[in-house]
Amino acid sequence: MYRQGDVLIVLVEESAVPTRVGSLAPQPRDARGRLVLALGEVTGHAHAVVGPGELRREAGPFGAAWLHLVEGGRVVHEEHAAIPLPKGWYRVVRQREYVPGSVRVVAD
Repeated sequence: MYRQGDVLIVLVEESAVPTRVGSLAPQPRDARGRLVLALGEVTGHAHAVVGPGELRREAGPFGAAWLHLVEGGRVVHEEHAAIPLPKGWYRVVRQREYVPGSVRVVAD
């Protein structure tokens, strides 16, 4: 497992990736060529992956994101040290917080 700020990145066996993930559209890269895992609503900074691969997201604010790195990559952010990731499949989870009456994704 890897964590950078409010983003948790969990290595999973390819056999554990749900078949529905194959039908999800790959997410586009940003203007800098990165796969954005989470964008800071306050700062505009991004938790992003640099390297060849694909990111697919399930619908909804709590939908899982699935990252496939064919050669490995690095998770980068303007305020955190880069984290190297080996090749493989990852489930990306955003940290959540409770506020009276609801649960929401943590605002960065």
